[in-house]
Amino acid sequence: MTTADWAAPLREAAQSGEANKSLPWYELVHQDAVALPEYLREAHHYTPKSTEVPIERYTSREWHELEKEHLWRKVWQFACREEHLPEVGSYVVYDIAGDSYVVVRTRDGIKAFVNACLHRGRTLKDYDGRCSEFRCSFHGFTWRLDGSLRFVPARGELPGVDLDSPEWALPEAQVGTWGGFVFINPDPAAEPLEAFLGGLPDHFARWDFEHRYLEAHVAKMLRCNWKVAQEAFDEGLHLGATHPQSSPYVGDVNAAVDVYGNWARQISPSGTPVEDLPVEVEDIDIVKRMLDIREGEKLPIPFEQDSTARGSMSAAARERWRAALGDEVDEISDAELLDHWNYAIFPNFHPWGGYNRVVYRFRPNGDKHDECIFEVMFLTPYRGERPKTAECTYVGFDQSAAEKAPELSTLAMVMDQDCFNMEAVQRGLSTTRRTRATLTEYQEAMIAWRHDLLDEWVRDRDSGDRP
Repeated sequence: MTTADWAAPLREAAQSGEANKSLPWYELVHQDAVALPEYLREAHHYTPKSTEVPIERYTSREWHELEKEHLWRKVWQFACREEHLPEVGSYVVYDIAGDSYVVVRTRDGIKAFVNACLHRGRTLKDYDGRCSEFRCSFHGFTWRLDGSLRFVPARGELPGVDLDSPEWALPEAQVGTWGGFVFINPDPAAEPLEAFLGGLPDHFARWDFEHRYLEAHVAKMLRCNWKVAQEAFDEGLHLGATHPQSSPYVGDVNAAVDVYGNWARQISPSGTPVEDLPVEVEDIDIVKRMLDIREGEKLPIPFEQDSTARGSMSAAARERWRAALGDEVDEISDAELLDHWNYAIFPNFHPWGGYNRVVYRFRPNGDKHDECIFEVMFLTPYRGERPKTAECTYVGFDQSAAEKAPELSTLAMVMDQDCFNMEAVQRGLSTTRRTRATLTEYQEAMIAWRHDLLDEWVRDRDSGDRP
């Protein structure tokens, strides 16, 4: 599908004055007072190889085992932030699909090791912390921070154990960093992280993720496959039904959807309504809804007769960011301040672009194919000394983020709305008589892109006959 094919109906409806019809995002941003750099506006539309997804990818233990073998043990994946490893000896335990890794800062940089004693297999670390060595609490086998074996108990009874042998060094995963994020890849033959990310760092260069701190970190437990949870955030098609409060001011069909290789993005524009909103809204109505202004209340920001919702809200956003960014906010485009820049790095990581603070990660809960952990983080710019890194708040299966995680502010309510669907989707996928889920060609193209990549990583690498 070309840009012209997709955008033409929207453009014609918007120009005709048809109610609630908005320009495509790629053209809408041309009307903003402070323009978006052209390289961030360029369209990279994607034609899915298939818009039919086998349901067993969400419900099958067999498929989960294939992901474990061909995906999680082979792919680059976000493990932690560099700020989680402030000193030599600081470490984080990173668990994924039944595997466990210790990510540690050493004198020679950040390293990652399989989190298992080479004697009888006990995990070396159960919690994050700081240490001077990795000592197994079962029998006392000890390794240095660089992974080399340091001490063996009852050494005379273990003649085959050589302190200097690579066989007795902790198995190591590759480590790469970008934007303050620490990635690991368990595959020693994998391409470098830089090659995997491609042009993504160029998109994020304006947003300086290295000089941000983790202001909030929330982990929600869900009874659904990790892809079910993730795919709720890959499209704007659900906005009108799932988030009715945002329908007057966050667009759906006029969103940007772009794919670049191992990463993609979906940008929902602010200041425009969803296409199927049953009533017509003016710019003043949009601003009131964006600010949750009730009948009779005064607007807290200036709004003139010839103002637009995007213009008024971007001016207000600049003033909110001025304390953290100084006068450089005057050079930031309206779109970067207003819109929902949902970037996705295959397979499960979503660092939002623009001047959003949001980061998402989705992963299986332990080795369970029908449970997952959905994490939300706020990465906030700072000046001067880095503020304290937030501890993680855990929200249980039947608990509300709005009640347990007030640090997420209004996003907690949005999170609860999304989570309301996820477990019901998993139940429905388990009971449906259909064998495949069906995707829209444009709005859900990011879901199709990920499954096309899963075909390459999982299905095509398995010797069996997979759908």
